[in-house]
Amino acid sequence: MVMIDTLSGATDRTADTALTIAADNIFLNGGKFSPSGLLENMAQTAAAHAGYLALRLNEPVKVGFIGAVKDLQIKSLPPAGATLHTHIEVQNTVFNATSVLAKVSLDNAVVASCELKIFINP
Repeated sequence: MVMIDTLSGATDRTADTALTIAADNIFLNGGKFSPSGLLENMAQTAAAHAGYLALRLNEPVKVGFIGAVKDLQIKSLPPAGATLHTHIEVQNTVFNATSVLAKVSLDNAVVASCELKIFINP
């Protein structure tokens, strides 16, 4: 299940993605994108960033997983057909654990945000 359509930008510390919510998206509930979908979108943006860095360094892309979610805020649930823009920024990395701040926007308004701790398999 892919919850990003495009990686629209990336640097050593940031990544930006876009997702247009399809009418058959598994995270739709009553025509609205669920909190689980928003969280998965933020996590996949962090994963896209890790993949971008690996490819830039000519390393294999490694499997990762969410270790913790902190300060999750859901301000609204976007409707089917909406295009979300997600931004992550790396706060710090210690060994195979990376902390990122993530936010999802719709029409330039933040609809969800959190801090994610992502663990990458060595």
